Amino acid sequence: MADDERKQAVQAAIHGELRLLDPEVRAVPARVLELLDPEFTEIGASGRRWDVESVLTVTSGGSVSAESPVKVSEMSGVLLAPGVVHLTYFAENQGRRAWRSSLWRLTETGWRMYFHQGTLTG
Repeated sequence: MADDERKQAVQAAIHGELRLLDPEVRAVPARVLELLDPEFTEIGASGRRWDVESVLTVTSGGSVSAESPVKVSEMSGVLLAPGVVHLTYFAENQGRRAWRSSLWRLTETGWRMYFHQGTLTG
């Protein structure tokens, strides 16, 4: 695979990740569903296990607002295999600081988040 293809895959995953953190996207379940794989799972910073349905409940509940957006830094990604990207980054929101890790996979409808994990930091 060419470097350009690798970069495009990583950029697509980064774009999707940032959209999922956008309060306007999170407020519309249909827009969130466009970005989550049907088999999506998450192990949250709280240790709780999430699926698509439980994430939709939280995202539509205003867990991130325009007044207090998630601050993202140190975002990086790597293409693990054709159609699979791993992202890592640092996120801060309302005093909670966490390292985040996501797996994105390419589907017939585009890049979708397959797995996400957050680990709180001090």
